Amino acid sequence: MSLEQKIMGEMKEAMKSKNEATLRALRAIKAEIIKAKTEPGAHGEINEENEVSMLQKMMKQRRDSLEIYQQQSRTDLAQKEQEEMAVIEKFLPQQLSGEELKAELQQIITETGASSAADMGKVMGVATKKLAGRADGKAISATVKELLAK
Repeated sequence: MSLEQKIMGEMKEAMKSKNEATLRALRAIKAEIIKAKTEPGAHGEINEENEVSMLQKMMKQRRDSLEIYQQQSRTDLAQKEQEEMAVIEKFLPQQLSGEELKAELQQIITETGASSAADMGKVMGVATKKLAGRADGKAISATVKELLAK
């Protein structure tokens, strides 16, 4: 079942249960799917890799907004962002834990032969492709820096 079909099914359930927070997030996802399908070269379709990338982008946007709202003590807006993040997260692949991420990155460092912080670009290139959808870019970067600093 495609992401769009899952979203439509969830939207029906959210409408029936009158869950405004979930419905708001699902509508935002559906709007992004439609936007992606109508982009030049998409031919009215979106593949799974692009779906995950789109959802990650939406999560990052909400994380950034949440941070700003918390700094400005706007709990009402921060709450909305958290609600939407919880819904979007359901459609993303399972995220790696800190230990799992470290183990994966240690393996990539060994494979690439990286030995110092100067090799970070080499490791990041492989890591971002291999861990796409399963780990946040900031987390990958921070962990790579930590591992290469040893």
